[in-house]
Amino acid sequence: MSTPRVFIIRHGETEWSLNGRHTGSSDIPLTANGEQRVKATGQAMIGSDRLIVPNQLAHIYVSPRTRAQRTFELLNIEPKDEDIGSLPWTRHGERIPKPAFSTNAGIEVTEDIREWDYGEYEGITTSGIRKMRAEQGIQGHWDIWKDGCVSGESPSDVTYRLDRLIKDIKDRFQRAAMANDDVPGDVLVVAHGHILRALAMRWLGKSLSDGPTFLMEAGGVGTLRYVMTHISCSSSSRNFQPFWWAKVFDHLRDGDLVRVASHLHIVSGAFRGP
Repeated sequence: MSTPRVFIIRHGETEWSLNGRHTGSSDIPLTANGEQRVKATGQAMIGSDRLIVPNQLAHIYVSPRTRAQRTFELLNIEPKDEDIGSLPWTRHGERIPKPAFSTNAGIEVTEDIREWDYGEYEGITTSGIRKMRAEQGIQGHWDIWKDGCVSGESPSDVTYRLDRLIKDIKDRFQRAAMANDDVPGDVLVVAHGHILRALAMRWLGKSLSDGPTFLMEAGGVGTLRYVMTHISCSSSSRNFQPFWWAKVFDHLRDGDLVRVASHLHIVSGAFRGP
């Protein structure tokens, strides 16, 4: 049996990611440096002999935000079958002149992987948010993983949509791949910093209030995987227990950051079936 993976890629650098401003619904373009780094990531990480093999991709999820969609464009992955069409959005920039990596995977834009809705905190740095809350008389040290965002999303709101996405990934694509080695099972998700860290936590069965113990910089790449190849077919009896992938990454302990390259971070964990 194969063990399918979920690759997560954070969008490239923007002016707001550089200065730490929370960027949810705002459509901030990539910087020139951000575009160059994403192109380099695609060349280094995608290919028939690389981490992400296009022919092994079963599906691709992309955030509805322009910065995530442009990041995907710069990875240079295209549908193999021209009848499928091109991308499910109007291109945000020029095509890369080099031949594209072709894939049979469907490309889906979904709100489930958009960035955290920061509400009143949109465009403000963490220090600015804490200062604003203090001036409003709100007690305590603000932590998005516990407190969420005023007029935006709470941790439970984010958990709900990410759990729905994880169920979709497993039910639609990865159960079949675990039962049949001839069926592609890898999934690619291109999105944002907070939401991808939250996705990794929910993949491991952790509460968002625990807070992540890893970082994911702009343009970063991560891998989510299974230790065991069994997924229960009964949703009512599913009882996954998280533990870290120590067999391969024996230097990874309790969510420690692993820097594989200048812009690559591996978050590798798993669910054990009942």
